[in-house]
Amino acid sequence: MGLLPPLPIATLLLFLSLMGLGMGNGSVFQLVPQRFYSEIGVITGIVGAAGGLGGFFLPSMLGFFKQAVGSYSERRVTYLARAVEPPGEALPDWEILCRLAREVGFKDAFNYRSAEEIFEEFKRCTQGTPIDMTGITYARLKETPLQWPCPTPDHPGTERLYTDHRFLTPTGKAKFIPVEYRLPYELPDRDYPLVLTTGRIKSQWHTMTRTRQVENLIKLCREPFIEINRADASRLGIRDGNFVEVSSRRGKIIAQARVTEEIRPGTCFMPFHWGRLKGYYKAANNLTLRARDSVSRQPELKFCAVRIRNIEPENKE
Repeated sequence: MGLLPPLPIATLLLFLSLMGLGMGNGSVFQLVPQRFYSEIGVITGIVGAAGGLGGFFLPSMLGFFKQAVGSYSERRVTYLARAVEPPGEALPDWEILCRLAREVGFKDAFNYRSAEEIFEEFKRCTQGTPIDMTGITYARLKETPLQWPCPTPDHPGTERLYTDHRFLTPTGKAKFIPVEYRLPYELPDRDYPLVLTTGRIKSQWHTMTRTRQVENLIKLCREPFIEINRADASRLGIRDGNFVEVSSRRGKIIAQARVTEEIRPGTCFMPFHWGRLKGYYKAANNLTLRARDSVSRQPELKFCAVRIRNIEPENKE
């Protein structure tokens, strides 16, 4: 038995689901990749504004089933060969999107037969630009990776940029932006005496988009936690393992305390991987700021003022 209904029916179900789930409450639903490990690899689901999943899934391949190219931070374009044949009805992302597009009336615009055809069209968009990949082909990449810009079929690729000392500015000169130290947007005070900083743990990726369903990673740390210095914990009546409420001027979270000497007094730490999908009060960004740097536009997510209180009965052993 197939895992999906025939494609026209699946497409109809997709759009009816989006209309039905979003109608009347202003919700916005998107088709986005979510990792659900099963017999067919990764499955893509409909994820809505409230974080719920739709009623059916489209089977999308994991990376080692695909044939594609990838470009990395050092501008190196690499051919990604298929390691094993895909199981079941799993399809590459590009084919799922093309099939959906063709079924809703865009047949001529999405009549691709391979990832290579899509790459060839993409290359034309880069022609004459600083990221020119016109000279890169699948055939060349199967021999060796290439670094863009690579504008012609005989170009060896560009290992290092700006060797001619000309930069991509009107004058050709590099621009330096002087940095002056400024205090964080929000400092601790009497009401919110601790500094919260957020970060990662080694077993999780971003907001768990690649790791949420991997039991060997989840079991290393199933729930969010808050690290607090031993002196601060003693002053607040918090013991290691207590559940605490962490509040800022924007919201709160509930987490288990980890009392440690590895974090400085006056500072606490919480990983940001848990969003609201697994519980509203598990999300570190309930607490963080919307302030941004005026030049880079980076959000100030690593520093805000919070307070912590123990929410467990004092006599609990």
